[in-house]
Amino acid sequence: MFREAHPDSPDVPDALKPVGCHRRLPGVEALKVFCDVARRRSISHAATENGLSQPAASLIVRQLEKRLGVQLVNRLTRPLRLTALGQTYYEGCKQLVEQYLELESAIRSARAEPGATVQVAAIYSVGLGDMGQYVERFEREHPPARVHIEYLHPDQVYRRVHEGVADFGLVSFPRRLRELTVEPWRQEEMVLACRPDHPLARRTAVAPAELEGVRFVAFVKGLVIRREVDRFLREQGVSVRPAAEFDSIENIKEGVKSGTGVALLPAPTIRTEVRVGTLASASLEGRRFVRPIGVIRRRQHKLGGAALHFLELLREVGDHAGPAPRPDGNGASHPSNGKSHAPKRTR
Repeated sequence: MFREAHPDSPDVPDALKPVGCHRRLPGVEALKVFCDVARRRSISHAATENGLSQPAASLIVRQLEKRLGVQLVNRLTRPLRLTALGQTYYEGCKQLVEQYLELESAIRSARAEPGATVQVAAIYSVGLGDMGQYVERFEREHPPARVHIEYLHPDQVYRRVHEGVADFGLVSFPRRLRELTVEPWRQEEMVLACRPDHPLARRTAVAPAELEGVRFVAFVKGLVIRREVDRFLREQGVSVRPAAEFDSIENIKEGVKSGTGVALLPAPTIRTEVRVGTLASASLEGRRFVRPIGVIRRRQHKLGGAALHFLELLREVGDHAGPAPRPDGNGASHPSNGKSHAPKRTR
């Protein structure tokens, strides 16, 4: 069990705090918290999505119940379930919250044009590729518009888009959600990353079976990409030796550089390190393994002119994310040809 926040706690939205002898009408923030509790069937998950403590989120739900004089949530079940009246309240609140967020986004867009700032939420690793070049090109071709990219944890990207704070988001292995649309952007080849002095560094391609028993630097459990990497290795019948786990590609790269182990990473994210020689890469033989990146947007949301232009640019360049370069003795690059042999690389 957990304690509930006091009504005067700074965690509790102002919309639910008393004003004199009266209590304000529930604000959009409070209704959104309830909707997230209903959608996630968890008070703790809803609290995290809204930047609240678990006691504060629980108090919001209880105060809504007190105001209505009915029980909205059955707390005796796990996961939580709505009562019949709670389901009716959720369906109405969901429409109100979505309509308000849509209105708020439209007002922001109208105010921002024509010198608009396109708001994009993206997972951290998107910034490790060519995104900076795309932003520079857009701002050069569409003055005085600007692009602001906020790099976030995947769950926060979904939250920014859902709330209308971001025009659209960029995520890997995008989830299909009823309130969002998903548009494929590009597929990034997953490659083996290792130190230049690792035995596999001399190879241009490696069969998954050759990873059996190697020390492996992984993503932390809970991330979608961790589940996909684990699934790939399992389907190939390969068992690796976990050496370390990190929550970001940057930290995984540092772990590989330090000799902790090898890793499977998206090719564009290690392009710079391969070029300067701090990491080596090898493509995977036999079966293609890619990380899909998708654009997520709210349904029924109309993008402003600047956001549409930037999205069009991303669509144009989306299919041009090639594999990481492999420098040979003459400084040339060898993209993987996907054949079954694994020739040694000349130094």
